[in-house]
Amino acid sequence: MQYRPLADTGLDVSVLCLGTMTFGQQNSEQDAFEQLDMALDAGVNFIDTAEMYSIPPRAESMGSTETIIGNWLKQRGCRDKVTLASKVAGPGRDWLTYIRGGNNRLNRANIHAAVDGSLRRLQTDVIDLYQLHWPDRQTNCFGRLGYTHAQEPDEVPLQETLLALAEMVAAGKIRYVGVSNETPWGVMRFLQLADTLGLPRMVSIQNPYSLLNRSFEIGLAEISHRENVGLLAYSPLGFGVLSGKYLGDNTPPKARLTLYPDYQRYSNLQALKATQDYVTLARDYGLDPAQMALAFVTSRSFLTSNIIGATTLEQLRSNLDSVNVTLSDEMLDEIEAIHTRHPNPSP
Repeated sequence: MQYRPLADTGLDVSVLCLGTMTFGQQNSEQDAFEQLDMALDAGVNFIDTAEMYSIPPRAESMGSTETIIGNWLKQRGCRDKVTLASKVAGPGRDWLTYIRGGNNRLNRANIHAAVDGSLRRLQTDVIDLYQLHWPDRQTNCFGRLGYTHAQEPDEVPLQETLLALAEMVAAGKIRYVGVSNETPWGVMRFLQLADTLGLPRMVSIQNPYSLLNRSFEIGLAEISHRENVGLLAYSPLGFGVLSGKYLGDNTPPKARLTLYPDYQRYSNLQALKATQDYVTLARDYGLDPAQMALAFVTSRSFLTSNIIGATTLEQLRSNLDSVNVTLSDEMLDEIEAIHTRHPNPSP
């Protein structure tokens, strides 16, 4: 396993992070324990979760992932071996009404309640990295490439959100803070507020990044380098699409997009064309397509950690082995050629 610094926190995290959003629906607690054991044995010391998991979001499963991880940490007695990350849900309008009554704005009361709930489910005294799952304001995330201005009168000011997080840091309940599904403006504004007011600085950006979505490179990659706020890349396989298993209208049993076909972010026509080209390229070089896709993400200089997820131990083992794959300059050139033909089909 390789390790990279989490900004200037003094923490070194594994370049592969175990994503856990399937724990509680697609994966049982026993499945989850086996995945967590395998990842830890492979040198993974970074686990990412969220209060709203498992996915897809449902009232009956909200918090189930954190509960499972908490049970594992207690049973294995290994809290000191992992950097634990979680997230607070932002406003969900009509699709997250079961979290704090649907009034889950990123204000002081909600952040305090969310942190306390996650600590209880995770059975720990402190969360190492606490992230804003998505902005309180209306902006272009979750598949929207272009920005359309739509300011709401009840938007929670970023300063209020950061002050609430600072209180949680001062209370010893969280150690460091990060953002997710955030824009260049949002990241820089948080950093400005932190530097001006002496508040905690964002140490990470958890955004989508894959061969099908390299939009991070346009504005955020420079921020990662110049401001030392590294990327935690989620969906590096585009919901498994980049493995090639869905090509030819295949619907593998129990696969995520077979079970939840409404998730079409990585399945539009242009994305499928790009996927076919990437899969063909990997096979021409004798590589597993999924491992090639993961290796590409891991190779990026602005990346802190690549969040992998799996529903089977076989998938997880393959994903973990991607850390041993090195892409040649020739192959990287061919990846760029495909990207030029199919730029960011799945923002």
